[in-house]
Amino acid sequence: MIEYATREYSKEEVLSLLHPLVAEWFRLKYDDLTPPQKLGVVPIYEGKNVLISSPTGTGKTLTAFLVVLSELIKMGFQGELEDSVYAVYVSPLRALNNDIYRNLEEPLGEMRRVAAERGVELPEVRHAVRTGDTTANERQRMLRKPPHILITTPETLAIVLVAPKFREKLRSVRWVIVDEIHSLAENKRGVHLSLSLERLQELVGRPFIRIGLSATINPLEEVAQFLVGYDDGRPRDCTIVDARYVKRKDIRVLSPVSDLIHTPSQVLQQKLYEAIYDLLMRYRTALIFTNTRSGTERVVFHLKMLGRERGGLDESQVMAHHGSLSRNVRHEVEEKLKRGELKAVVSSTSLELGIDIGYIDVVVQIGSPKSVTRCLQRIGRSGHRLHDTIRGRMVCVDRDDLVEVAVMVKEAYRNHLDKVRVPKNALDVLAQHLVGMAIERKWSIEEAYRLVRRSYCYRDLPFEDFMRVLRYLAGGHATLESHRVYGKIWLDEGEGVFGRRGKYARVIYTLNVGTIPEEVHVKVYTVTGKYLGNIEEEFLERLVPGDRFILGGKVYEFVEAKANKAIVKPAFDLKPTVPSWFSEMLPLSYDLALKIGEFRERMFKWLEEGRPREEVLRYLMRSCRTNREAAEAIYEYFWEMHRFLRALGVREYPSHRVVLVERYVDERGRLHHVFHTLFGRRTNDALSRALAYLATRRAGVNVGIAVHDNGFALVYPPGVEPPVTITDLRSDELEELLKDALENTELLRRRFRHVAVRSLMVLRNYKGHEISLERQQLNAQTLLKVVMSLGRDFPVLKETYREILEDYMDVEHAKEVLRRIEEGAIRVVELPTLSIPSPFAYNIVLEGLSDVVLMEDKRALILRFHERLSRLVKAVATADGSLGGDASGEQRQPAP
Repeated sequence: MIEYATREYSKEEVLSLLHPLVAEWFRLKYDDLTPPQKLGVVPIYEGKNVLISSPTGTGKTLTAFLVVLSELIKMGFQGELEDSVYAVYVSPLRALNNDIYRNLEEPLGEMRRVAAERGVELPEVRHAVRTGDTTANERQRMLRKPPHILITTPETLAIVLVAPKFREKLRSVRWVIVDEIHSLAENKRGVHLSLSLERLQELVGRPFIRIGLSATINPLEEVAQFLVGYDDGRPRDCTIVDARYVKRKDIRVLSPVSDLIHTPSQVLQQKLYEAIYDLLMRYRTALIFTNTRSGTERVVFHLKMLGRERGGLDESQVMAHHGSLSRNVRHEVEEKLKRGELKAVVSSTSLELGIDIGYIDVVVQIGSPKSVTRCLQRIGRSGHRLHDTIRGRMVCVDRDDLVEVAVMVKEAYRNHLDKVRVPKNALDVLAQHLVGMAIERKWSIEEAYRLVRRSYCYRDLPFEDFMRVLRYLAGGHATLESHRVYGKIWLDEGEGVFGRRGKYARVIYTLNVGTIPEEVHVKVYTVTGKYLGNIEEEFLERLVPGDRFILGGKVYEFVEAKANKAIVKPAFDLKPTVPSWFSEMLPLSYDLALKIGEFRERMFKWLEEGRPREEVLRYLMRSCRTNREAAEAIYEYFWEMHRFLRALGVREYPSHRVVLVERYVDERGRLHHVFHTLFGRRTNDALSRALAYLATRRAGVNVGIAVHDNGFALVYPPGVEPPVTITDLRSDELEELLKDALENTELLRRRFRHVAVRSLMVLRNYKGHEISLERQQLNAQTLLKVVMSLGRDFPVLKETYREILEDYMDVEHAKEVLRRIEEGAIRVVELPTLSIPSPFAYNIVLEGLSDVVLMEDKRALILRFHERLSRLVKAVATADGSLGGDASGEQRQPAP
């Protein structure tokens, strides 16, 4: 049963349960319990599984560890503390593991001093970090003197489960703490961990207490089920501690100007950086989030330039932090931030999770973070202490972003979070674990199937899929052996058992375990041999000697490429060519997209009713927390779209209930068939690919696709009329159509490589020899052809399609949209063919030009669209006096 903790216990009630030394240490250190501690410590003490969700800085981690430390100290005094592991702490980040190690070191040292003052010696409670960075010597030392608290990652936990000697030390585990569970639940690392926990429970032979920690996540019931798993088809018990909203919020939406169309690009950029600079000057420490690594580098560069011009900000006080920088550089940034030496750190996504970065006054988000949950996660990095207000400033220079963020902030204040999506029945992760299980011992098929289905992620796994994975692993396909894919297990279906095959099975498993795919990175070195960080392989291919780009906030000039290295030299104050990073853009969430659709409906309704402009502006400033410039920009955006559709005689407006379809013919004669499907990028990816595939088949020409969060466009060559529209897609045919569309695509090839590696079909490491990524790519390409001949139900191929359709795209919500169109709940409204796109279509159309059009040129194109649209509306207004004004009939100009 899943239940919520409702009783808040007093400090004395909680401390009375703890060992007297731990209780005394707590009294000396803290005035009172925090909300998660008042709600969560007692259920943990009572042996219940607990999921704690509360903001950063509210004492979640101590809530989890208080009972653990108390019980271990109690056991130590009673002489019951043996050389084995009692608690396992799992986090997705190695840096967070090192933080936790230090955070445990401090209280244990302080408790030791309290004990010494009382004339007693505190029993030794050992804790240690074990990850891929742990040396062989340290691992040996851990075997001789195991930590009572093991701090690790999901991948290393899977490895120690098959380590012949160390796994025996895990039989005593009583507690498992999973930190940052929100960052694990929605991807395959979490799926992998869920099976490791079931295998650990099988090894222990009795249930252990599971404690999940998360800052911001929804729905808590599903995450609780993910944490605790199932027994015989029923979720295990879990108590949820919901303290997500204990901190006050101060979030504002800012636009540097009110006219985002006519303001020249350079002026707009200057105003943007000045607005950020002013925020830095107002607060002590700022964490600035961009959505891409290139954005991160650009912001650092411009803030340093402003610091030089204006003073008040030293160059050394602003640094970049993102995944392409070397670990040493990132660590240096984190330490400087902790010591209060930095004024601002600019990050893409790398500082979203809870590593300790010290005190942050304000979080500045440039552009949209694409979901309410991510918005609150990022802003929650500010105001680290319990009674601090979390403070966020969302700065936007794009009208779609402004609308998105305004709705997002409104929903954030109402505590409406996006739903997490937990991957289900991932066959590649299952294959990996079945090999791991076979290494442990001989299993009956039924027993192994029951264990797998205890994981929330596999509770509905069909038995036939389970058997297909076993047959694949047992080498049941002769054609694969000829391509050096050999059986990893033996399987006797008659007797109903399976086990390990070959003496190298354990080595192959431990060297290839994990779910994070390897991407091709090119290391960047200076001419003197200093390592700076990475760039993407595709970017290197574009560079010619003399090109300049930014890395780590500094400008470098490209000298030459040697194998998988880029050699550069400092370019100092020269103007850079900013790298076009290929990190995937964050997709708008489906839940937030629907809320934006509802917001659109309300705004158009008010314009139809003639609601006074000032009243609408007041609503935006009050309910959506916008500054006046942002409110005016949003109002003008809707007013232009309203006026455009009125000029065409259309009285239905794009929203969550209306899909507007327009046809725009550009200057080169290409027709852009634009669909205003405001359902998020992943849903639109599924709809657009299926429709483009149909269109290509029917028209006999290649059809281009432009996918945006707010819709998509199919681009046809000159003279080709669209042979399909969205009503040609059927909800019950969509999945098969998409599978057909994906054949022979780069996306299928890339994802197949990832799945084949996870399924141990393509090895990253064989008997200690690293297999190059290029070799892996070639092996995967060959195997894909072979596997295609085995049919779509072959587990590795089936999982590739599942991953693309469900994890990369959002086929379920795409089917839901189509069902609602079929039922008439969503209306499709077609516009006539025009020589300009509607204001709401600008960004969708420009998405298709993103490879060839620079930012400045995009803005120039939007201004050109806008001027042509104004002429069209005026021409229609002249022909018919009833059109072209606002809802009250008066002719209006956009605000200056």
